[in-house]
Amino acid sequence: MKDPTMQAIPFNKPFMTGRELWYIAQAHTNGHLSGDGQFTKKCHAWLERTTGARRALLTHSCTAALEMAALLADLQPGDEVIMPSYTFVSTANAFVMRGAVPVFVDIRPDTLNLDETRIEAAITPRTKVILPVHYAGVACEMDTIMEIAGRHGLFVIEDAAQGIMSTYKGRPLGTIGHMGAYSFHETKNIIAGEGGALLVNDPALADRAEIIREKGTNRSQFFRGQVDKYTWVDIGSSYLPGEVIAAFLWAQMEEADNITARRLALWDNYHAALAPLEAAGKLRRPVLPDGCQHNAHMYYILLESLEHRSRVIGNLKRQGVSAVFHYVPLHSAPYGVKHSRHHGGMEQTDQLSDRLLRLPLWVGLEEEQQRVLRALNEAL
Repeated sequence: MKDPTMQAIPFNKPFMTGRELWYIAQAHTNGHLSGDGQFTKKCHAWLERTTGARRALLTHSCTAALEMAALLADLQPGDEVIMPSYTFVSTANAFVMRGAVPVFVDIRPDTLNLDETRIEAAITPRTKVILPVHYAGVACEMDTIMEIAGRHGLFVIEDAAQGIMSTYKGRPLGTIGHMGAYSFHETKNIIAGEGGALLVNDPALADRAEIIREKGTNRSQFFRGQVDKYTWVDIGSSYLPGEVIAAFLWAQMEEADNITARRLALWDNYHAALAPLEAAGKLRRPVLPDGCQHNAHMYYILLESLEHRSRVIGNLKRQGVSAVFHYVPLHSAPYGVKHSRHHGGMEQTDQLSDRLLRLPLWVGLEEEQQRVLRALNEAL
């Protein structure tokens, strides 16, 4: 039973480094609160330095970054995008808005990532993009995906919303495909409340990405002195965030290594403590393939059934611990049924989505993590 004097443990709690409000005040003092001020430039430089991306552009969300990627891929109505169904709705929506059709394929049972062995059979003459999603910050099998894309002349756009500070064979996620998208939502590792970034890795796309982000104008070139006036030159929208967001984010980027290290320590504690329960057949822990360095974005367990998961969530809630499930597969969602299709069976997606349970993981949980583990033992 829950002790009524004990404070509940939330699933997520946004972390502040201590400099966020000071930097926001500096942005105001600088007299520039709209987009692309000094803090945005710092964030761009950090992303390009840390990841090696050809061009990094802050956006107001990861959804916006994916929408930009869809524009840069020049998607037309009826074009097809191969992606997993076990993902957030923005992965599909950004491309559906261009008239494209999501083609869902099943996920791997070990990582819950796009099953690379099923991609090629789903390719048709209308296929334009392969869209791997790096679930929980663990990399998809990118060598195989890039090889398939290269043979068929397809774009690869990485949904690395959960993947900042993660790598695949030493390469930062989001930098392996032609483009990649990050999220800085408050549930992510490095946060701005809302926010995202587009990483442009194909040099041929870099200049156009700036134009699309700036409402279809060459305003960025004007401010660099490359043109004597700026004007409307392409389609686009207002995808840049304000300086308040960038200032908050810059404080987080300065502490990215420390934040990642603390999250990894929490992840490792969960993984070690739950090994006996996995050995006893009570749950399954996450799987990390060789060559994949993750960022401890989340710690999840797989239980035996939907009914079992529901009971465990309820038991944890009664003990003051918030644990949650994740996505409803898009191929089974009302809009997905009408406006997408799937190639082959979706058994792993359907089964694993019913069994997955995410445990609290946030910087500052250190003092309460043992309480979460005790509650989970009791809940099971």
